[in-house]
This record gives sequence, C-alpha cells and structure tokens, in this order.
Amino acid sequence: MSTLKPKPKPKHRPFCFSVKGHVKMLRLALNVTSMTFFIIAQAPEPYIVITGFEVTITFFFILLYILRLDRIMDCLFWPLLDIINSAIAAIFMIIISVLSLLPETTTFIVLGGVFGLLVAVCCIADGVLMYRKLLFNPSGPYQKRTIHDKI
Repeated sequence: MSTLKPKPKPKHRPFCFSVKGHVKMLRLALNVTSMTFFIIAQAPEPYIVITGFEVTITFFFILLYILRLDRIMDCLFWPLLDIINSAIAAIFMIIISVLSLLPETTTFIVLGGVFGLLVAVCCIADGVLMYRKLLFNPSGPYQKRTIHDKI
C-alpha cells in the first residue's frame, strides 16, 4: 500500500540570488559608473540627469523586489511596469550614449557613453527576463516543471 505524500513547496529564492536580481544590480552598477564618468567630465546636464534618473528608478525597483513589496502592493502589475521601464531606459540610454560618442569629447564622456551602452544591453536583458516570467507563468515566478508534475 503506497501513500501519496504531498510534495514540499520549493523554497523561494531571494531576489539578490536570482538571475533577474543579478542583471538588475549589474544594471545599477553600470548606470552609477556611467553617471560618475559624466559628472567627472562635466558633461552636458541631460546626460547626468537621465543617468541619475535611471539610477533612482533602478534602485527603487531593486528595493521593491528585495522587500517583496510587489507581493504586498498588488494594485499595480509590477512585471509590466518593469518591462516598460526597461524598454524606455534602453531607448534613453542608447540615445544618450550615441550622442556622447558622436562629437569629439573627453575620455571620461566617451567612457560614460560606453558604460551607457552596456546599461542599454542590461536593460534589454532585464526586459527579456521579465517577459519570459510573464510568458511562462503570469501568476508567479518562473519554475520548470517535469511532465509528471502536470498530472
């Protein structure tokens, strides 16, 4: 006689140790580096303002996910807002980076532009990760399941 034992729920992986968390923290670090280079080079104000704005928004999304406030404040659909933010941030960072690389500028402005392009790549990766989460499991975190679990 066999008894069916309920399967234990998989433990929730903290945001800091997830792939999404690593990409978002890398995005924050690259954005801070880009903004620092723009500040040191005394670049035009829009470069500094846009990178500073992106640093602030990315920091608040990280804080939101670390404190799990997205589960508490369920009146907003946070994954969609995160995808929209990633898309807009990628567009802004590509524009700012290309504009900073076009004219003859100082070395620090060029470095800020290069790090800005890296931020844009991280924004695209972040948006794709969030889209995958929504596509495979709109109600919760993405988890692979075997065929036997579907029964």
